[in-house]
Amino acid sequence: MKRVALYGLVPVAVLLALAIATVVWLNLRGEDPLPDGPVAFDSSPAQVERGRYLALAGNCAGCHSIRGGAAYAGGLGIATPFGTLYTSNLTPDPTHGIGNWNAAHFWRALHNGRSKDGRLLYPAFPYTSFTAVTRADSDAIYAYLRTVPADATPNKASKLRFPYDTQAALAVWRALFFTPAPFIADRTQSAEWNRGAYLVGGLGHCIACHGSRNALGATEDRRGLSGGLIPVENWYAPSLGSPREAGVAHWDRQQVIQLLKTGSTAQASVIGPMAAVVFRSTQYLSDADLGAMATYLQQLPEDPAPARPDPVRTPSLRRDAGTMARGEGIYAQRCAYCHGDAGQGAVGAYPPLAGNRAVTMDSAVNLMQMVRHGGFLPATAGNPRPYGMPPFGHVLDDGQIADVLSYVRGAWGNDAAPVSRRDMMHR
Repeated sequence: MKRVALYGLVPVAVLLALAIATVVWLNLRGEDPLPDGPVAFDSSPAQVERGRYLALAGNCAGCHSIRGGAAYAGGLGIATPFGTLYTSNLTPDPTHGIGNWNAAHFWRALHNGRSKDGRLLYPAFPYTSFTAVTRADSDAIYAYLRTVPADATPNKASKLRFPYDTQAALAVWRALFFTPAPFIADRTQSAEWNRGAYLVGGLGHCIACHGSRNALGATEDRRGLSGGLIPVENWYAPSLGSPREAGVAHWDRQQVIQLLKTGSTAQASVIGPMAAVVFRSTQYLSDADLGAMATYLQQLPEDPAPARPDPVRTPSLRRDAGTMARGEGIYAQRCAYCHGDAGQGAVGAYPPLAGNRAVTMDSAVNLMQMVRHGGFLPATAGNPRPYGMPPFGHVLDDGQIADVLSYVRGAWGNDAAPVSRRDMMHR
């Protein structure tokens, strides 16, 4: 009987060994062998300057710096549904930074998601997008980082729940959801379109926010930039392919460039996490690169329109008169001074609320965040002293915020679903 049982375990052991071998192979595919010994790396001023520009395009300092700390010294906590990850020190400090890395180590981190010591990196460092970065651009960023002041800030250990804190679990995740792949130009498209695709999909890693994620935190690439809730932060990054959300297919191209350059146009303004992206990154990009991004974004496939709702259940027929009356009173007292009695806003200062798709899109999450916490547009060269929104979370409770948002989403021709107290409790 023991021999039979032993023989029965053999197929299980073989399958387990094959599974482990497959995971290992999937994690090693696409890797070039690292050179042995010291590697000379001579950079020119032009390469360093290009690296500085590319680091801005990738918003590297935005994650690898903390307020009041040294640039690129890391330490920023990134909250995820699985725990908190801390960004690493990218300065040329030889002990705590990347001072003893060579260009091949840096390239492997970007392209393969693997550290100098071979450790698998967590995808909070968006190597799933950075894998598309060219070796030449990787070398330029590396050349630039070698010139920033070295800082001895030690790296913080991440605080993830078991089993997410294990290399084995990360290896399985990568085997399922990550394939190293260079950027391949689409020969049916223009050079400008391909440049935009490279910036949006690679260095810009726009899908990290504007893509949806599965239960294990992997971006669903097949859905593209169709929008998604940013985990833990509770901001909704709207779809870049939907004219009802943040699609720009029908905009004037110069308006798209202006939005990325200044954070504000006559049609829209950026808030929340996107304001930080404009402030730290896109405002510094050349008009040529912003134009390439605009060309690419304007040609994204349009998200399919939702099915027409049952006319008996349209939002306009589901409005509660008491809610609308309470919301109107709060609006008149707290909001009308800036946004106007009819939600018309003020040109160059306060955005209109009537007909504003940021107000009427299906998700009201961003509106809740703005009313609770307030916020500013990014300060940019084209808009150096932007007007801001004060927080009201300390003077309005969840029910009152739900009432005023329901009013704004249903007044002046707006026709979006009301917001309930229950909605507020879940955000």
